Amino acid sequence: MSQETKPQGRLQHWIFDWTETIVVAFIMALVIRAFFIQVFWIPSSSMEPTLDIQDRLVVNKVTYHFREPRRMEIVVFRQVAPEDMPKKDLIKRLIGLPGETLEVRDGIVYINGKSLEEKHPMNRDFSDFGPVKVPDDAYFVMGDNRPASADSRFWGFLPKKNLIGPAKMIIWPLNKISLI
Repeated sequence: MSQETKPQGRLQHWIFDWTETIVVAFIMALVIRAFFIQVFWIPSSSMEPTLDIQDRLVVNKVTYHFREPRRMEIVVFRQVAPEDMPKKDLIKRLIGLPGETLEVRDGIVYINGKSLEEKHPMNRDFSDFGPVKVPDDAYFVMGDNRPASADSRFWGFLPKKNLIGPAKMIIWPLNKISLI
């Protein structure tokens, strides 16, 4: 009889070990997603040609607790929307910093009167905007596909509190895996 219960005891132990491992891994994944990193997908063409629709990105949610956002970073943020609209997470390039005066003339961005050198790939928009002064607790963001991007030119400044973090890596599709 004791030989019959040994395999059953081993099976119960094995099931308990695997269940415990899966539960701990699930809890760790939830904690990591809630506080440290998260995967986001690109819903629109506003960041083309840098990022394509359906790309998946890893975003570091901790970075801005230790340093200020930097110009030209690709950032994920909660949409600035009226209270009656559902809020979505969006992605754009950070262009204007708090306290700066920003203007767009013939598609060229000027910060405090000096043209901004933009070395990243983009689709230019030759329209004009501004000048506007970025509030002390906000940022100015624009998509890389300027003619097709609803960004700070349309809905206003991005409050600092809406920032989630900078995009760090493309992880999907597999042929595009790279650091941003």
